Amino acid sequence: MPATLEFERPIQELETKIEELRKFSTEKGINLTNEIAILENRAREVRESIYGSLNSWQKVLIARHPERPNAYYYIKYLFTDFMELHGDRCFRDDPSVAGGIGRFNGRSVTVISHVKGKDTKENLARNFGMAHPEGYRKAIRLMKQAEKFKRPVITLIDTPGAYPGMGAEERGQSEAIAKSILTMAGLKVPIISVVIGEGGSGGALAFGVGDRILMQEHAVYSVITPEGYASILWKDSSRNREAAEAMKVTAQDLQKLGVADQIVSEPLGGAHRKPEVAADLLGQALAANLDELVGINTDILVANRYEKFRAMGNLAGTY
Repeated sequence: MPATLEFERPIQELETKIEELRKFSTEKGINLTNEIAILENRAREVRESIYGSLNSWQKVLIARHPERPNAYYYIKYLFTDFMELHGDRCFRDDPSVAGGIGRFNGRSVTVISHVKGKDTKENLARNFGMAHPEGYRKAIRLMKQAEKFKRPVITLIDTPGAYPGMGAEERGQSEAIAKSILTMAGLKVPIISVVIGEGGSGGALAFGVGDRILMQEHAVYSVITPEGYASILWKDSSRNREAAEAMKVTAQDLQKLGVADQIVSEPLGGAHRKPEVAADLLGQALAANLDELVGINTDILVANRYEKFRAMGNLAGTY
């Protein structure tokens, strides 16, 4: 069973009781079908009630869930013949950014993603999905290669932000992020950017200049973490829940603001509950959007992308 968040306790208690009844029924040979069915119906009602009224902070917690499918899961599930490419040809390979070429529904594509680990050891190896400059320079190299061979680009965003360490700053972190944004803005192939978990700060925006921006239902996207926002503005990082509400970080908020183009549904309870279902839903959304984009003239595609991002920030009528 996936790790349980605090607001999920009522669901966990019901699921535990259901498992206990099933075990007791099997061991004692007693038919408890009706009792189990009643509890299952109650558990479904509680799930629908809780997940149908999540606040912004609760969505942040789901987006950060340690068992939420990461980029490698979706790459393995959705893309065939995937070949990962390494290195920025300048300094080293950054394991917090994965990129390569593969096929999606038979079409050659370039995939670029942040990668969080599934446990502490892997997170340390992947720097918790926080990219160094060489990660963004690797991505830029792959974007240019995709343009050369006329392959659409799909980016998967899942990072708390770019790595803020001294070494990263010395190697030009801000320049690498800016160049990634600039490269995507003028890239002459279709780009789909998908926020699959936590989209944080410029580290996320570096992969976010897409013709279509998709967000999974419980993903979040923001200029800074709620904790950082609260710490800077209110000098109190414990006000993270209040900050999350004020920042409008959810997929639903960002669709209203005109940042997210489409919300990709997740299984009830989040993608970590049924990863295969989440991957199928994401694949359907990618297929529909890619089919539309590949038919657009290149010059029109780039011009539309420019206008799309120029229009962001016009809040009239959104809130």
